[in-house]
Amino acid sequence: MLVLDEIGCLPLSREDASLLFRLVARRYEKASLILTSNKSFVDWGDIFSDAVLATAILDRLLHHSTTINIKGESYRLKSKRKAGLLNAHVKEEEGKAATR
Repeated sequence: MLVLDEIGCLPLSREDASLLFRLVARRYEKASLILTSNKSFVDWGDIFSDAVLATAILDRLLHHSTTINIKGESYRLKSKRKAGLLNAHVKEEEGKAATR
């Protein structure tokens, strides 16, 4: 099994996107792949700098797959908010903005 985490955090060059396509194509129907992303499938053309290549990657990924869409606040943000760190950070940023 291969896990690719946070696909789409940064845009990929055409060469990088092509390499990812080759990886997905070689594993297609042969081995397990788990992929995480905070981007919608609609945005993948921008991530891969090529809508056709993004469609080809998604075609292979989505065939025989189970897609899980998780909505809501992330666990990291939730725990920061619970610890009071997130609100303190927001207040600190607001204070900096006010003094500029």
